[in-house]
Amino acid sequence: MKADVTLDCVGLYCPMPIYNTANKLKELKPGQVLEILASDEGIKTDAPAWCKATGNELLGIEEREGEYKVYIKKSK
Repeated sequence: MKADVTLDCVGLYCPMPIYNTANKLKELKPGQVLEILASDEGIKTDAPAWCKATGNELLGIEEREGEYKVYIKKSK
């Protein structure tokens, strides 16, 4: 999946990946896609819940060898 911006949260634990995601999305324009790289398994549940709460669109989560790539499209 193609992202406009990548945010590296590897090595960070809850709540920092979501906190950093929220801050980074503020810098993006509506329609842009943010890729979050994370090692905390909690991102698999935190990202969908955060997207639902904020109205942003979760495009997908990829998992490989204990690392996660989360794709979020900024809605507004």
